[in-house]
Amino acid sequence: MEKEIIKVLFIGDIFGKSGLLAITNFFPIFLEKYAPDFVIGNAENADDGKGVGPETAEMLFSSGFDVLTTGNHIWDNWKSRPFLAKTNKVLRPMNYPSGNPGLGYFVYEIPNTDVKIGVINLQGRTFMQTIDCPFRSADRAINDISIKTNIIIIDFHCEATAEKIALAHYLDGKVSVIVGTHTHIQSADERILPKGTGYITDVGMTGPYNSVVGLKVDIALKRFLLQTPFKFEQASGDEHIAGIYFEINCTTGKCVKIERFFYPEFQKTSFVGVQNEKQ
Repeated sequence: MEKEIIKVLFIGDIFGKSGLLAITNFFPIFLEKYAPDFVIGNAENADDGKGVGPETAEMLFSSGFDVLTTGNHIWDNWKSRPFLAKTNKVLRPMNYPSGNPGLGYFVYEIPNTDVKIGVINLQGRTFMQTIDCPFRSADRAINDISIKTNIIIIDFHCEATAEKIALAHYLDGKVSVIVGTHTHIQSADERILPKGTGYITDVGMTGPYNSVVGLKVDIALKRFLLQTPFKFEQASGDEHIAGIYFEINCTTGKCVKIERFFYPEFQKTSFVGVQNEKQ
């Protein structure tokens, strides 16, 4: 079936059991609202905060995801490694050195259409591992994918805002959308760049906001205050889903609409504040 526009959902950093609970409770709302043709989710923290294995991936696929991207924490879970070697539906950052298992990009067919979509997973280097250049890695992947489709989505898993924005300007007009992940805090800068590439610096975390970006608050405080290692423990409670919706023109490969969402929204007015306003 020919389509003029494809609709895509990207769900940000699904973190541990609370992230999976948020998917169960809130994800169907956005599937119904947007009726996407294709769904991507970052799942590098899906298995108890570190990596993603086959059981968790299958749960997400059965919930409506088509492909999962990851990041640096994919390597923290040993179950992830053999799984990456067997599947093309879970990607890892392509700019890790050769010899690591898994794929960094792939071209997928969108069901019930004649449209194909390329998905690239990249990782930044600023304040992170000194891996291969994400800019030149992107060039190589785009050269390969563009033979098959002009619809290309990038998950740029990156610490530094400047590196994300720099890649966006470098690739503006060459890819459809660049979605930033990793910092777990949703940014409010979603936009379409001058040459037609949709962009957001960070799509945010799907998971427990009674936490420090997913980590138990008391553990995070000890790490900061004492400057020594403490056991990683995932938090729970106050679950939210963070994501972005975009539409892409199938002929041009350009992004024509981009819209972020965060649900449930944070409470922005205290009860005391409301009472004072009434007085």
